[in-house]
Amino acid sequence: MDIDPVRSPFISVVIPLFKEGSNVHILLAGITMALGKTGHPFELVLIDDGSPDDTWKKISEEAQVIPAVRGFRLSRNFGKELALCAGLERARGDLIIVMDGDGQHPPALLPDMVQLWQTTGADIVEAVKTHRGKESAGSKIGAMLFYFILNKLAGFNLKGASDFKLMSRQAVDAWLQMKERNVFFRGMTAWLGFNRVTIPFQVPGRTGGATGWSLLRRFELALTGISAFSSLPLQFVTVAGFFFLSFSVLFGIYTLALQLFGRSVSGFATVILLLLIIGSLLMISLGIIGEYLARIYEEVKHRPRYVIASSTESTANQQSK
Repeated sequence: MDIDPVRSPFISVVIPLFKEGSNVHILLAGITMALGKTGHPFELVLIDDGSPDDTWKKISEEAQVIPAVRGFRLSRNFGKELALCAGLERARGDLIIVMDGDGQHPPALLPDMVQLWQTTGADIVEAVKTHRGKESAGSKIGAMLFYFILNKLAGFNLKGASDFKLMSRQAVDAWLQMKERNVFFRGMTAWLGFNRVTIPFQVPGRTGGATGWSLLRRFELALTGISAFSSLPLQFVTVAGFFFLSFSVLFGIYTLALQLFGRSVSGFATVILLLLIIGSLLMISLGIIGEYLARIYEEVKHRPRYVIASSTESTANQQSK
């Protein structure tokens, strides 16, 4: 959709929130101040991803004070990626900015992102991490390994990439056409293409609370990203099968030759070792195939990706009656 050069673009900021009740007020204060510097009208689309704390209460309170706030609460915790889907589907802006709710995507960068979009005309402005902030060594190594594998398997270089992005209406509409249930926002945005520019930023510390990203959830997201954008792990199973088939043929010829020359094959330990290797490979191969089958199973059920339990808009309508 082309934006009227005379009309000021309308900006939507989409923020998924999970157990961020202590951050909501500070976060919104920083965002409204930063967007006020742009001179453009805006809305703040807040998605409470089934938080067990007072996140929804804080959102509802802020919606009564800040007219630009539109809050939606999911019926349970569906995960950040699906909460992002809910926000993007409800964003009404000409420009849509996606950012996290923990304060590690600095609101002060928003005017620079909007200005960069205005000067370059790019469809996507990506905020790229120059420093990952305070993370454990395990998290940093895990992230580096994931991005390396994804780059080699799918060809997308996401090193330093983040979910902190500004996207044009055209780019968001194209993103929304992808209806898969296994959502990996960062990879799907890279797959789209479009003209894009980058802007560097350093990740600050959290403004409060604790991260909801456990090691298990990071691992699940990594599996989703790899299985959603590459079928090479399945081809690994085929290659490994041909390798062991070739090995078996050669070993069979060797055994037959020894038998013809009257020499029996020795090495019971060797046979056991080969059985263990082949058995382990079979189990790994079944696991890889099972992972892809699970993704297919989730897709063919065609369940909704999320369920909205309540919104500040419905509350406002009830109060006005």
